Amino acid sequence: MEHTQSPKQYHVHYGPAKGLSCVDFGELWRYKDLIWLFVKRDFTVLYKQTVLGPAWILINPLLSTAMYSVMFGTIAHLSTGGVPQPLFYLAGTALWGLFSSCINKVSGTFTTNSNIFSKVYFPRLAMPISTMLSSVINFLVQFVLFFAMLLFYALRGEVHPEWAMMPLVVPILLQVGLLGLGCGIIVSSVTTRYRDLMVVVGFGVQLWMYGTPVVYPLSMIGDRFLRIAMLLNPMTAPMESFRVIFLGSGDVSLLMWITSLCWTVILLAVGLSLFGKVEKTFVDTV
Repeated sequence: MEHTQSPKQYHVHYGPAKGLSCVDFGELWRYKDLIWLFVKRDFTVLYKQTVLGPAWILINPLLSTAMYSVMFGTIAHLSTGGVPQPLFYLAGTALWGLFSSCINKVSGTFTTNSNIFSKVYFPRLAMPISTMLSSVINFLVQFVLFFAMLLFYALRGEVHPEWAMMPLVVPILLQVGLLGLGCGIIVSSVTTRYRDLMVVVGFGVQLWMYGTPVVYPLSMIGDRFLRIAMLLNPMTAPMESFRVIFLGSGDVSLLMWITSLCWTVILLAVGLSLFGKVEKTFVDTV
């Protein structure tokens, strides 16, 4: 008499990551198509029922550049280190826009997507990552405008870019994106319980901008203690490096980059750890 062996029973358990060490990057890669769908969704939702649509990607930095040129260039007479004002302010606006967009959009990950999170399983980190990628794509569109303006002034001999250093822009953008991602997911994790902190985020990012050499060069900061505070700012090194590469004007040191990278690693690690903890119970608190 033959004995049939009963099939083995498997139990698959889906659960949130527990801290940085348990982030399943392989799983995130398997869900890359979903991440791309979220990126396309962000564009569709953002520019739906708008008159100019995606043209706002270019209009916003142009309006900011014009405003900064009048306020800080014409009225306040702030130095731009010999760089034409429109080019100087557009460079700072574009790179800072990438960073601030990452923070502001990623910070609402849990609160704006609670309905999706409570109905279907997928790696929760896919949502903030897709948001960061959307911000990077917006920056690349703005970068085309900036590069066209750069060529115009370069042909006139008013700026002298470091053409050989331009490949370094890729790691700079990666560092800025990861820094914004780390800050954003820290905020998103905290605001699941304390909603009023969302009001502080926008104001805090605005203050952070004025503490970063966005509308002025680092070289004009002469006070010792203020300069030390600027050097501890993790966005100072990428901002000044961006200007060195494209404008041939800036003040960058190895210490600035070590400080910036250390802050990026710390904030990203803390953010991923908090994200993994909050991920377990956010449905009950949001």
